[in-house]
Amino acid sequence: MDLRLPFSGEVRAVSFLESSRSSFRQLRVGFCTKQKKGTNSSRRVCCSMQQGPPPAWPGRAVVDPGYTSRDGPKPISIVGSTGSIGTQTLDIVAENPDKFKVVALAAGSNVTLLADQVKTFKPQLVAIRNASLLAELKEALADSDHKPEIIPGEEGVVEVARHPEAVSVVTGIVGCAGLKPTVAAIEAGKDIALANKETLIAGGPFVLPLAHKHNVKILPADSEHSAIFQCIQGLPEGALRRVILTASGGAFRDWPVERLKEVKVADALKHPNWNMGKKITVDSATLFNKGLEVIEAHYLFGANYDDIEIVIHPQSIIHSMIETQDSSVLAQLGWPDMRFPILYTLSWPERIYCSEVTWPRLDLCKLGSLTFKAPDNVKYPSMDLAYAAGRAGGTMTGVLSAANEKAVEMFIDEKISYLDIFKVVEVTCDAHMKDLVVSPSLEEIINYDSWARDFAANLQTSSGLSPVPA
Repeated sequence: MDLRLPFSGEVRAVSFLESSRSSFRQLRVGFCTKQKKGTNSSRRVCCSMQQGPPPAWPGRAVVDPGYTSRDGPKPISIVGSTGSIGTQTLDIVAENPDKFKVVALAAGSNVTLLADQVKTFKPQLVAIRNASLLAELKEALADSDHKPEIIPGEEGVVEVARHPEAVSVVTGIVGCAGLKPTVAAIEAGKDIALANKETLIAGGPFVLPLAHKHNVKILPADSEHSAIFQCIQGLPEGALRRVILTASGGAFRDWPVERLKEVKVADALKHPNWNMGKKITVDSATLFNKGLEVIEAHYLFGANYDDIEIVIHPQSIIHSMIETQDSSVLAQLGWPDMRFPILYTLSWPERIYCSEVTWPRLDLCKLGSLTFKAPDNVKYPSMDLAYAAGRAGGTMTGVLSAANEKAVEMFIDEKISYLDIFKVVEVTCDAHMKDLVVSPSLEEIINYDSWARDFAANLQTSSGLSPVPA
């Protein structure tokens, strides 16, 4: 397999892209159409769908007829409590103790922060994924007047996810490690406040049928899909025509494509709008984050990949849009603040009052202007890769995500160059085509996630990929 892919203004197409497009042409169902009586013409009456699992929200969001407001605070569990999503969720709980209460927390290895969270929010159950830190956590809680049950390891994380009192589970854990606890929560009938991308990108073919079986709602907690979710509230059946995902453009939106061979890690970590972790900031620079969101949008809302578009919107004020069958475009606007979509995920279908002291209100006159432009496929080859993976379906989307995660890790560690990220992902997906599983089990999803990471890591050592010289 030839890994020499010099950057010369465009990215060379390899067999993964070619074969997935061909397969998609054979597999796609096409647009849902309705024949007009007495004519030979047809019109589109619903957002077109590709074969695959049933979407979480098929182009519309409708409240259950028997819904009533809860008396007292909603009990929630948080998986990944010490990460960005977890800490912001706890900020919301702290500000709204009459609306939410924490019954269980799970974290990875940040013992100090987890202990502080336990003392503040007094959950009944706590899990520390790194079992070797159990003694340290117990010591950190020795002077606390609250003594929760503590379960170490993966078992503890699963128990937090399916805690009997929890109504909703916030899945803020990163990577495929979030799949098993999410599945456990679904099987226990818990609604999912979804912040773990792998739940749908890798696990969609397995997770979505399971959620439908258990009548569980999957509510998106990231800003783009929350925006779409808010825009489809109350739409009539078949009204959704197009999904428009907005992207900031990341650190290199104003760089000429020829300069990308000079990119250093520090350059990729300078996001112009958002303050995020290293991995997601690099994903924003490569636009892999948006490619992955395209796949999520397909699984969440049932839109065909032909009906999902990406638009560069530098201000990050419009978080995403939809187009309806009559060509109306609905948008959701707000300051770039992850607390807003997290709050809506927890409170849906209700809206909770937010004080402007801690939740600044959007002032359009002060903002001045909003601008848009089409993304550059040469600068962002991640888009073609993501659409191709989505159309291939099955285990391919998880392989794409895992290969990208490993490639970003190698880039941050300065083992490969910025442009090598795209090469590693494409070659890994190409190698997976012969083993693609269209309707995978959970075990197969996890297996190919692991395979993709190992394959990508071995490319770094065996292919001669290396950082671009200074």
